Amino acid sequence: MQISNRIQSLAVSATLAMSQKSAELRAQGVDVINLSVGEPDFHTPAHIKEAAKQAIDDNFSFYTPVPGYLSLRKAIAAKLSRENGVEFAPEQIVVGNGAKQELCNVILATINPGDEVIIPTPAWVSYVEMVKLAEGVSVTVPASIDQNFKITPAQLEAAITPRTRMVLICSPSNPTGSVYTPDELQGLVDVLAKYPDIIVMSDDVYEHINFGAELRSLASFPELKDRVVIINGVSKAYAMTGWRIGYCAAPAALAKAVTKLQGQYTSGASSIAQKAAEAAYDGPQECVGEMRAAFLRRRDLVVSLAREIPGLKVNEPEGAFYLFPEVSAFIGRHAGDRTIASSGDLALYLLEEAHVATVDGAAFCAPGYIRLSYATSDDNIRESMRRIATALAKLQ
Repeated sequence: MQISNRIQSLAVSATLAMSQKSAELRAQGVDVINLSVGEPDFHTPAHIKEAAKQAIDDNFSFYTPVPGYLSLRKAIAAKLSRENGVEFAPEQIVVGNGAKQELCNVILATINPGDEVIIPTPAWVSYVEMVKLAEGVSVTVPASIDQNFKITPAQLEAAITPRTRMVLICSPSNPTGSVYTPDELQGLVDVLAKYPDIIVMSDDVYEHINFGAELRSLASFPELKDRVVIINGVSKAYAMTGWRIGYCAAPAALAKAVTKLQGQYTSGASSIAQKAAEAAYDGPQECVGEMRAAFLRRRDLVVSLAREIPGLKVNEPEGAFYLFPEVSAFIGRHAGDRTIASSGDLALYLLEEAHVATVDGAAFCAPGYIRLSYATSDDNIRESMRRIATALAKLQ
């Protein structure tokens, strides 16, 4: 059977692939600790679940408007004004099946074949693949652990060409947890101000999981007025990954284009999930702070344990729930007849030898690193780091 070239050219999601491998081992009775998936391990807060149950009783069971219920888009607009100091009309907001869909929608709605998208790396696994799907060109700009995984204004300016159509910024970052300070963002904005035709997409899905860093929305910089797109959703902040609700807030013409696209292949998102998301934004926010506090405790725990392992180079993430250690010290080492030739080999070795699932940094455009998610229990963190330390000590 013929499979299209566009699908054949796409890479399989490395995070989902590693999660699948760990699930297969668990099915065989192996005690695997899965640190590969970026998913809060908390349950959705009770008041949000109650809103979903009420929506079922109130017969919210029909097709929804393509851009989402107006009541939800108003709640999102109010959230953006209240928390981020930026103003978007409900008509500028499109709700979809997760932030992932809205990211892809925006790229498909703006990128023509050959257009360039600047992506600071390390970067989430799907950015490059989404650009590829749109037949665009990803221009990756690397930032190492020595610069806390954040690009400089000089790096950004050097990457811009006449074909640059978009710059994609994720802060707090997946996979590194790094957060751009307002001053650092201003430096990037000063560069972008010279290029008024470049769209700026800000992936803010981890904004509520930050550990004291001062956040400023890219949409709040007057130099970028009318060309910033915000991507966000309820998955991370409210432990609602399975509900599949995300949104884009964009200039009106782009929001209209995204709605047009979405209307042709998924239509509106789940009615019940939308009403739950509305309760998340309009309801009490204590749950967000409680989960953030737990992630901070876990961050401190995993960083302290990782720093005790000889050969791992670790920074202190300022947000999200990932650790992205450099593992180049282990490349070229051996365990018996096994040679670790890459960070991918190391991730597979840790799965098979330590029974801990991590993700190869190459999937994030950063070979020589691995990603660990600490969105798991303190006990799992302690045990997984003990196993990793033991396995790495065997490499000679």
